[in-house]
Amino acid sequence: MQHKFIVIGSGLAGLSFALKAAKLGSVLVLSKDKLIQANTWRAQGGVAAVTSATDSFEKHIEDTLIAGDGLCQKIAVQQIIEQGPALMHELQSLGIKFDSINNEIDLGKEGGHSQRRILHIDDFTGQALHSRFIELCQNHPNIKLLEHTYATELISDKNTCVGLKAFDEKHSYEFYAPYVIIAAGGTGKAFLYTSNWSGATGDGLCLAYNIGAELSNLEFTQFHPTCLYHPAARNFLISEALRGEGGKLLNSKSEYFMTKYHPLADLAPRDIVSRAIDQEMKISGSECVWLDLAYMKNPEHKKRFPKIYERCLELGIDFLKTPIPVVPAAHYMCGGITVNQHSETTVKNLFALGECAETGLHGANRLASNSLLECLATAENAYQKILNDKSSSKQTSERLDLSKVINRQAPNPETRFHITTLWKELRRMMWNRMGIVRSNTLIEGALKKIEFFEHEIELIKSNDSNVIFDHEFTELLNICLISKLMILSAQGRKESRGCHFNTNYPQKSKIAKKSRCRLGHSVEYIPT
Repeated sequence: MQHKFIVIGSGLAGLSFALKAAKLGSVLVLSKDKLIQANTWRAQGGVAAVTSATDSFEKHIEDTLIAGDGLCQKIAVQQIIEQGPALMHELQSLGIKFDSINNEIDLGKEGGHSQRRILHIDDFTGQALHSRFIELCQNHPNIKLLEHTYATELISDKNTCVGLKAFDEKHSYEFYAPYVIIAAGGTGKAFLYTSNWSGATGDGLCLAYNIGAELSNLEFTQFHPTCLYHPAARNFLISEALRGEGGKLLNSKSEYFMTKYHPLADLAPRDIVSRAIDQEMKISGSECVWLDLAYMKNPEHKKRFPKIYERCLELGIDFLKTPIPVVPAAHYMCGGITVNQHSETTVKNLFALGECAETGLHGANRLASNSLLECLATAENAYQKILNDKSSSKQTSERLDLSKVINRQAPNPETRFHITTLWKELRRMMWNRMGIVRSNTLIEGALKKIEFFEHEIELIKSNDSNVIFDHEFTELLNICLISKLMILSAQGRKESRGCHFNTNYPQKSKIAKKSRCRLGHSVEYIPT
């Protein structure tokens, strides 16, 4: 079980890299749950790429920079967007078939885009891509996939990552390899309401932070404007593509309200739409707003959005006849592990891909459907770097993968209750104090609350040693740490920009600065 590459995470970024890297040597992919458990599987809208003669790189770049509100790195934006056409061709060569009309790819439009450029597969693009990559990796002789294996600590030697520690239901492991790739997704589960899968607890960011890697722009969590508001479907996303096809938002008075907030109305960038919804809910006291497609009386919407239509219908909502109740929810993070144009972190031989990486593409706010593009591009960039690295021909580390049987016992019932309670309280606190609209008072209160959670976590550790190899406790550790770093990053930003809106500083600063933090250092703000 010697490997040249270890990949943490089984979403599109991780599997895309694994498939490429398998040409160079053995690849081990760790998934803390089932392979399908990743945000990729939930991505509905599609992939943004320039494939139309009426579109251009310049237009896509401009739309991305506008959405990013001054914090994008233009070089990174240009690099990733210009990779789009080749990456879409590569997907097609792997058997991916995007929706088409009359042999022409059917391009969708979403908020913030000036052109139709979203390649899609009905309303389950992520699921279609993910299932194909899982199939390809499962059938590749150079790729080993381990499910239910949780990475807990990276192993370093002189600022070089040489491996990691992990555990599953029966064993604890030490895996060693020349290259370690983090593709472990985001942090949506830090918030009470989220579109993310239940394991989006910032594991990859915490692994990187604890080994000394730099993280950046953690205060920028994007809140998707439209998640289904229903007790039986709290995490079900209502794709932005519905608004791209003409859907309009209604308040409690049945008024279309987005024209009051932005010239692009319902297709404004996500941060603006989310704050507008939040404002309308506060004005009326209602618990949701409504997304109206029924006024169009277009039966084709049922075919264009089959998964959404089916799920809504199961809950008694026929969106061809009645508006859909929706609320904002934590969606994707804009910051993450700082990487360069080759997906390299600040720790040697440690790479970060996809949502957990801060590439410079998103800045202070993500442009819709740039996310899957980023997954593919960062995987390609890491692969090309390693392929062209003069030292890439070195043999797999002489240190073997080590495993030992552990006498794993579940935490006692009192500990389990304590863990579950802290989970709920922490997520509610983050939603109430670090949500769509923030203030100095809310942020300072959040920091004091985090101190309480840290104290409680230490009590659990001291009272029940069985939590060392407990999945839920490890996630609680990570969600507490990443929440603290988010709060600290928000505390020092004396402005409102993109996803971060502070009522004490409603204006944007003249100089755009990215935040960055590293183990043992306070948060710094560096001009872009």
